[in-house]
Amino acid sequence: MEKLFNKTNKNQYAISFISVLLISIFGLLIRNLIDYRIIGYLLLVIVSLLAIFLELKPVLLGAILSALAFNFFFIKPYYTLHVDSVDDAFLLVMFFIIVLINAVLTNKFKRMQRAIQVKQTRANTLKLYNTLLDSLSHELRTPISAIIGSIDTLQQDDLKLTEETKQKLHKEIEKASIKLNYQVENLLNMSRLESGYIQPKLDWCDIKEIVYTVCDRLSEETKHHNVVININDNLPLFKLDYGLMEQIIYNLIYNGSQHTPKGATIEIKVKHDVDVDYDYHIDLIKKCVITISDNGYGFPADEIDKAFDKFHRFKSSKTGGTGLGLSIVKGFVEAQNGTISLKNNDEGGATFELVFNVDCLSINSLKNE
Repeated sequence: MEKLFNKTNKNQYAISFISVLLISIFGLLIRNLIDYRIIGYLLLVIVSLLAIFLELKPVLLGAILSALAFNFFFIKPYYTLHVDSVDDAFLLVMFFIIVLINAVLTNKFKRMQRAIQVKQTRANTLKLYNTLLDSLSHELRTPISAIIGSIDTLQQDDLKLTEETKQKLHKEIEKASIKLNYQVENLLNMSRLESGYIQPKLDWCDIKEIVYTVCDRLSEETKHHNVVININDNLPLFKLDYGLMEQIIYNLIYNGSQHTPKGATIEIKVKHDVDVDYDYHIDLIKKCVITISDNGYGFPADEIDKAFDKFHRFKSSKTGGTGLGLSIVKGFVEAQNGTISLKNNDEGGATFELVFNVDCLSINSLKNE
């Protein structure tokens, strides 16, 4: 409807005229059944509605037409602009003033609202620009510099490098490349979320396979941590988006590895849960529940509610980072109609719990097929 109103001024004038005309015709049909003041209220309401959607001039046209129609058709003597009663004259004047004030104030409110939206958009754009600039200047430049430096060292013929040194340089290149890829993926994923481009491709996924694949990719980042995987061998397949789930688990484990001390434990649990109607012994909702917890420092109590906010970086966190990892996780989870929650553990550390209400397929039944 709003798109129709915003097409052209010509359309808006026509809408204003037709709206008043329809109310006037309706009023004529019931003129002898109700008090004429009620029709005045109806005309006042229609002009108020027009003021919400139309520009000022078409609304003013509607206000003038409604005042004229009210006088001409509904105030005695009918079909004339003459008013006999002082009360009716006062009513007509007040009606016209109220309609005009309402139209002008509503229009000013709309303009203020648009100005606020433009200001907020500019502020968000500036924040995004600053964040991306910070990311490019630190999070991306650091691994790029490491890669260039290592390659430059390897290419210098006058340096006699031992095999051990070469292996270390290759490791540095690999580590920096993984970090660079992670940051670029986060920036691209946030762009996809912001544009609404995310369309999950649901298929049967082996969550256990995804967890082990991600842990293997993050072996360098978690080499000083104790990673515990607690997944039943008979875990069924779940209908989820493989790529999104891989990125979700990757971001959570990577986040745990970066914000917990050396020697900390990161535990990944996946289970199949079912809500059961015990009266009828019927499985109602099948769930995939993924829990990723650690025994590190946990989240600041006064900031934990902001953990999934875009660009939010905790005061106690180390410098760098884009503050996008957890917000991307939340976006990818919700894109698959799942939920994610975060809490600090009583004994220390934090726990992320992801719940997906999805179809599942037993591994045994798949083998039988």
